[in-house]
Amino acid sequence: MTLTHVVLVLLWFFCFYAPSSFCANVTYDHRALVIDGKRRVLVSGSIHYPRSTPEMWPDLIQKSKDGGLDIIETYVFWNLHEPVRGQFNFEGRADLVRFVKAVAAAGLYVHLRIGPYACAEWNYGGFPLWLHFIPGIQFRTDNEPFKAEMKRFTAMIVDMMRKENLYASQGGPIILSQIENEYGNIDAPYGPAAKSYINWAASMATSLDTGVPWVMCQQADAPDPIINTCNGFYCDQFTPNSNAKPKMWTENWSGWYLAFGGAVPYRPVEDLAFSVARFYQRGGTFQNYYMYHGGTNFGRTTGGPFITTSYDYDAPIDEYGIIRQPKWGHLKDLHKAIKLCEKALIATDPTITTPGPNIEVAVYKTGNVCAAFLANIATSDSTVTFNGSSYYLPAWSVSILPDCKNVVLNTAKINSESTTSSITTESLKQEAGSSGSNSGWSWISEPIGISKDDSFSKFGLREQINTTADRSDYLWYSLSINLVDEGGPQPVLHIESLGHALHAFINGKLAGSGTGSNGNAKVNVDIPVSTVAGKNTIDLLSLTVGLQNYGSFFDTWGAGITGPVLLRGLKNGSTIDLSSRQWTYQVGLKDEDLGPSNGTSGQWNSKSSLPTNQPLTWYKTNFAAPSGSNPVAIDFTGMGKGEAWVNGQSIGRYWPTYVSPKDGCTDSCNYRGAYSSSKCLKNCGKPSQTLYHVPRSWLQPDSNTLVLFEESGGDPSQISFTTQQIGSLCSHVSQSHPPPVDSWNSDAKSGRKVGPVLSLECPYPNQVISSIKFASFGTPQGTCGNFKHGRCRSNKALSIVQKACIGSSNCRIELSINSFGDPCKGVAKSLAVEASCA
Repeated sequence: MTLTHVVLVLLWFFCFYAPSSFCANVTYDHRALVIDGKRRVLVSGSIHYPRSTPEMWPDLIQKSKDGGLDIIETYVFWNLHEPVRGQFNFEGRADLVRFVKAVAAAGLYVHLRIGPYACAEWNYGGFPLWLHFIPGIQFRTDNEPFKAEMKRFTAMIVDMMRKENLYASQGGPIILSQIENEYGNIDAPYGPAAKSYINWAASMATSLDTGVPWVMCQQADAPDPIINTCNGFYCDQFTPNSNAKPKMWTENWSGWYLAFGGAVPYRPVEDLAFSVARFYQRGGTFQNYYMYHGGTNFGRTTGGPFITTSYDYDAPIDEYGIIRQPKWGHLKDLHKAIKLCEKALIATDPTITTPGPNIEVAVYKTGNVCAAFLANIATSDSTVTFNGSSYYLPAWSVSILPDCKNVVLNTAKINSESTTSSITTESLKQEAGSSGSNSGWSWISEPIGISKDDSFSKFGLREQINTTADRSDYLWYSLSINLVDEGGPQPVLHIESLGHALHAFINGKLAGSGTGSNGNAKVNVDIPVSTVAGKNTIDLLSLTVGLQNYGSFFDTWGAGITGPVLLRGLKNGSTIDLSSRQWTYQVGLKDEDLGPSNGTSGQWNSKSSLPTNQPLTWYKTNFAAPSGSNPVAIDFTGMGKGEAWVNGQSIGRYWPTYVSPKDGCTDSCNYRGAYSSSKCLKNCGKPSQTLYHVPRSWLQPDSNTLVLFEESGGDPSQISFTTQQIGSLCSHVSQSHPPPVDSWNSDAKSGRKVGPVLSLECPYPNQVISSIKFASFGTPQGTCGNFKHGRCRSNKALSIVQKACIGSSNCRIELSINSFGDPCKGVAKSLAVEASCA
């Protein structure tokens, strides 16, 4: 027997006898991924391991499984794992193997998007900055230095997964991998080299012999056997580039990312569910939510530039790991409804007809198996006749009929409960004796201008990323200039920068600042300055807010003050061009190198009064963690801009003074009609982000250290802590709603016809429903937390709901006029309930 035969026998033995293993042969055909010879209808969701903590992973994964997911999808972040060439990090939040094993432990599959370009609103798109300095390199094109590094890293990740037996053929959870990412969106400027690069990438990936299929998203010319897939808000019209490949959706955007200076985007679940149902209706069998849990951009991991620390994404599981209702619950019902159709979906292609304007019917029928999807893609309600029966279709909705007769779910009719969030605010509880001052804070003033021994001088203005190699957000540009007199009435310093923001200090005092935006990172600013006769110092602090992560040649876009820099309005109207003069440069801050971020520097001042609203100030205090187990955030209201550390761990960049535009938000969003990232916005005229997540695992009960670097000026005594929890529990179900999806199989067996049912369930174990805040059967109006009685109402509703629910962890109430009476005959009625759990 050869060595190869021995290995195969041992692998077979392991797969056969390992009870927790998957041991799957994964292929594909034109309908679906095929796992162990069986086509599968699959639902996936993105969770990025470094955007949460290892302590959070099992709970996030379990909530994903409970929500009906089969697969967890994640990028692999090259710059996280190889921050210095040849030096690797796979610990803590970077422990990729641990994350994949946690997914396997929950019984779910993994889609590993190696890339290694990620985009993901992640710093530099996931590329390590050292890659930029390799001689002759050009990113993401047919370039030998780049291809060599890309292959080396990709092969290393594949080998790491293989050594841990994590591919499906080895008994592991990984059933799919991705090479490159959305290259087809931006490949035209690369010319003919783009095509040869994509062919090379495909060949390189398949040569690694993972035993599972590879995909390329947004790559219409992906060569065989690579599966090309779709990303977007809607992918029902997408078709793969070969009839031998299945229709797959790798990114269904559950919301949108938030940028500093922007309003908060959200996507109504009715529209998200509509997009999912439409995709499966029109032949799709694999769909992934981007994101299912977005998480937090800790440290300096944000890209953009100007992406916030929060990467919540309006996902079904929010930034803190709390289930977002009704999004999570309605999608869970949708997944169950789709899985009821799986036998028909995998057996055949759909027969699609259009019986009326904007009405589309898809039927999957083989033998005695039949499933149907009835879609209304208009913004007004309609009725359709199908198989001799009439079906009412709300606008912009899909009805799912697992037996081609009965509607199990309509995407616009939400059966699941909704919740309100509750935030408890408490002042920062400082440790007794934590500082010598009454304020409880100590501080260090960061020097203005050049203060480090490794500063250097050059003629002209240097681009920032090439100078700092992203070792710091900060780069000082400093010079001295002699003026004959004090200048004219008001001299002006004109500064042009590639971005992202800057502060100008004249003779040691802050004169003014400038900032770009997510849409335009460049800064062009005129700052009135006060000069003196004789020597004047000009210190410009340029800063980045996450490096560019997307676009053709994005690695060459640059940052920093590249000029011109002009001193205008001097006496007799003259202008001095300072651009080509000799500038002195300093990478980073003096105290960045001295360790204040973990509170160990010995230079902290606590003797005098706390300086507030002063730029370039480090602050430190010791505090006790908020009690309980609810997720924690720091409210940075009162601060300007900077970075914060808790027990030496960076919770990211804070910037509560960057306020969103006053216009563009709506109190409620009409889900009907095509969604875009700017359609549904909230929080206009307010700071884009004030709350910053602190993972519980980073906190000790009593002794914790908070360190801030405040860049522009703030008052740390205004900082407070918040804990996040669920407030009220609500549901609003009408007589036109389908019965609960869970009742489908039991009803079919019993023959009993169940009507609409309102369900409530407390969100946490050991909780029971303690009170009913509102109950109305008739024509109630409003939303969770703001329900109101309508003109028509039953006087029995409150007592019926109280009797059914109080003291129980969950309750179900059938909408029956036999129970509630009929307060207004001939009028469509609904039941709305708001409850509290304790």
